[in-house]
Amino acid sequence: MPHRNFIAPFLILTLATLACGLISPASISPTPDPVQPTVPAPTVPAPTLTADQLKNAQYQLGARDDRASVQLTDGQWQQGTDATTLDFAHVSLSEFISLGDITGDGVDEAAAIFFENYGGTGNFGFLAIYTNVNGLPVFLSSTMIDDRPMINGLAIESGEVFLDAVIHGFEDPGCCPQLPTIRKYALVNNALRITTYATSTPDNRKRSIEIMTPANGTEVTEFVQVDGAVSIAPFENNLSYFIYDEAGNQLGIGPVTVTAPDFGAPGTFSELIPLAGIPAGTTVFLEIQDISAADGSLFALDTVKLIVK
Repeated sequence: MPHRNFIAPFLILTLATLACGLISPASISPTPDPVQPTVPAPTVPAPTLTADQLKNAQYQLGARDDRASVQLTDGQWQQGTDATTLDFAHVSLSEFISLGDITGDGVDEAAAIFFENYGGTGNFGFLAIYTNVNGLPVFLSSTMIDDRPMINGLAIESGEVFLDAVIHGFEDPGCCPQLPTIRKYALVNNALRITTYATSTPDNRKRSIEIMTPANGTEVTEFVQVDGAVSIAPFENNLSYFIYDEAGNQLGIGPVTVTAPDFGAPGTFSELIPLAGIPAGTTVFLEIQDISAADGSLFALDTVKLIVK
């Protein structure tokens, strides 16, 4: 009996202690608030570049070996005052400016025509591209058009730069370019590459090449079938193809035969072009060119971008 009386109070005390612990408000975890999903802040598009910004941007000299960057002020930059000295240089931004997306990032870049003069009569025209960095123009790339070109039009269309310019033909005097050209440029590894080039004959007939198949971005293997048309059949019905990688290295060259009823008439071509030796995964640019047999100048060009499997 004494043993039983000792156990009972102990059990009662233990159970009471446990019960107090179980119902203590401090031991009850509060119900957490529902987790609110993180909503990203809306993307604010970069402000559109303006002509005034380009007039006061940095520009990289294209005709000098050092490719020095200079600061424009109201569309001008000049070094020296005497145009007869070797250190004289002058840069001017032309009225030709166009906005559009050529990098595929959804933000418009700016294309603009600049002229560089280093004394004398030469006035070298350059097509320059500015990227949009938080609403500010940053020089990206440029390429020379010609000495004293006559610019008729500049636009960005479908991710490429369209340029209408009269340049010097092979026999044109320095003062007076007379060769009408239409060209398109694409930006490849931050460098401008001509993808389409057409000229006009003295009687104003357009000389052009059109690659109809394959389409841009087509995957190919050891050979590619290329079909297309020319507006004017070339000398002896011969065109040339060139294959380049994205860095501009030449990977292949060969002839393309045109079928036409007569010299100078419209024609077509269908050529199986070998790609052997080009590593799988390489992106290449296949150019079909019409090159003057008389002086080696370019009459026309078209390009297709291919991926070697």
